[in-house]
Amino acid sequence: MNSPARVALSLLMAIYCVLPGKLFAASGTVVKLTIHDTIQPITADYLQRGLHEAASQHAEAVLISLGTPGGLLESTRVMVQAIENSPVPVIIFISPTGSRAGSAGFFLLESADISAMAPGTNAGAAHPIVEGRQLDPILKEKIENDAAAFLRSFTSRRSRNVAAAEDAVRNSKSYSDEEALKLNLIDLVSADDASLLKALDGRTIHRFDGTTQTLHLQGTQIISTAPSQRERLLSKLTNPDIAVLLLVLGALLIYLEFNVPGTVVPGSIGTLFVLLGLFGLNLLPVRHTAIVLLLAAVVMMVLEAKFSSHGVLAAVGIAALIFGLATLVDGPIPELRVHLATALGAGLGFGSISFGLAWIALRARRGKVLTGPQAMIGGTAIARTPSAPPARWRSAASSGRPPSGARTHSP
Repeated sequence: MNSPARVALSLLMAIYCVLPGKLFAASGTVVKLTIHDTIQPITADYLQRGLHEAASQHAEAVLISLGTPGGLLESTRVMVQAIENSPVPVIIFISPTGSRAGSAGFFLLESADISAMAPGTNAGAAHPIVEGRQLDPILKEKIENDAAAFLRSFTSRRSRNVAAAEDAVRNSKSYSDEEALKLNLIDLVSADDASLLKALDGRTIHRFDGTTQTLHLQGTQIISTAPSQRERLLSKLTNPDIAVLLLVLGALLIYLEFNVPGTVVPGSIGTLFVLLGLFGLNLLPVRHTAIVLLLAAVVMMVLEAKFSSHGVLAAVGIAALIFGLATLVDGPIPELRVHLATALGAGLGFGSISFGLAWIALRARRGKVLTGPQAMIGGTAIARTPSAPPARWRSAASSGRPPSGARTHSP
């Protein structure tokens, strides 16, 4: 190798050795996840998948754009554990302006390596609610203590304000972006993703396992990881209103199949809708007493079709159906419960259509047959040709002997 070639090679190696961080930073990536939904099992699956992909890509960080009213505590625990164990630093950013991290979202915000908020956002109001109802004092205290201890377990390790964070659990405190920054609940306030990554470049963070890591975010490429088709579909099914409507519509189609047998299509589609509705409800906390009410409503509807009660059984069945649908899902936030308008519409619609079909079927069974040989029974016939008894009857009458097979009666 000649001298100029050796000099060029030595120069390239020197640059590679002196500026390795810069070279890798220029080609680094940041995986972005967008969670603008309720916190439930499908959200947890999406987060875990995104963190796994970021680790496999050796990303510099995971940026989570968060906006949520809250959700299920069990799913929150799964997500917090995934964030704590992530080999890639996790940045949670409440964005865009106007978003919030309520209830379960506040737990996620405090669990991240870096917590940030956009101007005009808020977080907090993390008081636990079980089954959407008031709790007795002892159970309420136990649940509050458990949630507060869960929050303290990672807030203190993140060197954040434990007292202010716990206040969001015990007293439902909520904080604006400025208040959260002042109380050391978040690390910074930023307008958008680009300015956030620029502000964090070169910052040394303490990971949950006690190690330190310096963020190299300048020049990184943000790669968005969207929810898969499966996750989008299942996320829709975890909407209680959609799950209930699918269940009711499927039941109506199956009922139509029984009233008009052989059509096949209504029964097939109805079965699919019922299965999808049940699958969605299986992912949500369901109240068992509401299921009993729904079964009682079905029984009363069947009895009304069999025994006329002048509409009493029908009215009670519809009332039980509406109340059962309205209380079916025990979500901790309104977004994870069946809305009253949905329960009223589905209950009244199902009751009216099912009883209408039953009345038509009952009337058809009791009405006179209009076609076929059975329709001629009891009718008046006009003989167009002379009618005469059979020949054997005529010959028997002329001889004075009764015909074969005829019975005689003694006086």
